[in-house]
Amino acid sequence: MEITPKDRALADLKPLDPAHFTGRAAARDLLVAQKPALPTTAIVVRFEPGARNHWHSHEGGQVLYVIDGAGWVQVRRGAPQRIRLGDAVRAEPGEEHWHGAGRSGPLAHIAINVGEARWLEESPEPPD
Repeated sequence: MEITPKDRALADLKPLDPAHFTGRAAARDLLVAQKPALPTTAIVVRFEPGARNHWHSHEGGQVLYVIDGAGWVQVRRGAPQRIRLGDAVRAEPGEEHWHGAGRSGPLAHIAINVGEARWLEESPEPPD
């Protein structure tokens, strides 16, 4: 799993082809399409304080972009990691993880899900 904090998100941009843009533009890959392509969804999820999802994985991976509040993510056999407004999180294909709000406040994120989700057991309570 990779977390890109908001303050680093704009640091690794590569220039885009000026033939397709007016003025200078740059980008950084968050998710690269796989072949054959897997079904992909993009959703907004809001977790109330203390709410979280169960352990799960995505066949083709997942990208989360925090749009409100703060919360936690954890990869299987890893330590919980704090995520905040503006952070981007990339879970690798098949990587078991969970995410949700801390006990003290809500979390909202955009989730881009690639392929089918595999749902597992309940996740632990968040640290805060």
